[in-house]
Amino acid sequence: MKKLNVLASVLMLLFVSISSYGQNLKMMTYNIRLDNPSDGENWWPNRKDYFTSQIQFYSPDIFGVQEATPNQVIDIAKALPDYNKFGIGREEGGTGEACTIYYKKDRFQVQNISTFWLSETPNIVSKGWDAACNRVSTSALFKDLKTKKLFWVFNVHLDHIGNEARIKGVQLVLAKIKEFNTIKLPVFLMGDFNSEPGTTQIQEIKKVMDDTRDVSKEKPFGPSGTFNDFKHDQPVTLLIDYIFISKNSGFTVQKHAVLSDSKDLKYPSDHLPVYIEIN
Repeated sequence: MKKLNVLASVLMLLFVSISSYGQNLKMMTYNIRLDNPSDGENWWPNRKDYFTSQIQFYSPDIFGVQEATPNQVIDIAKALPDYNKFGIGREEGGTGEACTIYYKKDRFQVQNISTFWLSETPNIVSKGWDAACNRVSTSALFKDLKTKKLFWVFNVHLDHIGNEARIKGVQLVLAKIKEFNTIKLPVFLMGDFNSEPGTTQIQEIKKVMDDTRDVSKEKPFGPSGTFNDFKHDQPVTLLIDYIFISKNSGFTVQKHAVLSDSKDLKYPSDHLPVYIEIN
């Protein structure tokens, strides 16, 4: 009888461990640096294999990329067949850079996919305010087939020049979140905000959402910044990439990391990815 009780305890512990593991959610945001031949040794063909192997190693359930040209979107999809993707380019006909979202196709059902432009006319191809170029946000409602939970993910790339465009862009994204999320489900907002923590636009986000770095149960891991400019010999201190989560979401951020992996003293992008684990 004692042996049976021990066996039952072991089996129950194993069941709980497997169930808990199955309910973890891993997410990542990554500005991948567009395919630009003038980058020389850091040109996309020279780093795409290491880039995709890095994603494969960490195996995020959902990850959003910014600055992805059409051929890069395809290269990533071919290298990572376990993922589906959505998102369109910011120029006419869906060309140009995209804020594409990839997700594990055996785990999620995706609903209400949307791409809108960060401008005064968000439903058409357009450039907003003092921006240097068109900017977009891609979003969708996800259903986790393991946990049955519903949540939203928004992926955004704010302008690198126009400060008004960054402020107004954030205001638009927050308005769209409120418009889409009518039943107040959990929301993740990720991307390259081209904005440091003390800026008006980041502080405005923090009124309604938490920076996952700030609420991580475990001590955040990695550099304090995310933009490395391909300079492997210098500290990474400029923080402009984030993953936010709506306040009182019901999710617990267990881990937050900025991943500084490199190979042969070269980074896979001029940004470091932000990676989180949710319970």
